[in-house]
Amino acid sequence: MAKEVYLTQKGLEELKLELEDLKLVKRPNVIEALKEARALGDLSENAEYDAARNEQAVVENRIRELEIMIENAVIIEDTKSDKVRIGSKVTLEYIGDDEQEEYTIVGSTEADPFANKISNESPIAMAIIDKKVGDVVTVTSPNGEYKVEIKAIA
Repeated sequence: MAKEVYLTQKGLEELKLELEDLKLVKRPNVIEALKEARALGDLSENAEYDAARNEQAVVENRIRELEIMIENAVIIEDTKSDKVRIGSKVTLEYIGDDEQEEYTIVGSTEADPFANKISNESPIAMAIIDKKVGDVVTVTSPNGEYKVEIKAIA
């Protein structure tokens, strides 16, 4: 059984759009490129054919990957909770340096550290899931341990 993929509704729609583009635009373009490369003759020394075959493999693999993600999607419901969960926007204070950061906990597919969207599988998210405002938790990361306090959950 495939692993559940946690997504927002918007994230699911983006995956469906990407899948549609791959099937209706990119796949036909690659097939056409293969036909044109075959028409050039000897396939053993045909760089265009090799490039088209490689592109075809990339496109087909991504299509399979997207189909599996969509099939196993679990939509993150937008309901309020007093505990941190996937979909929560959380304000954390790093104990020791009084720095605060705001993160949104999302599924790994939608993670974007530059937009402060962190994966539910990240060390910090795993440490704060199911915790409440005021809780101080220890985060174990590859760089060592540190403590954070949950200041707000939205």
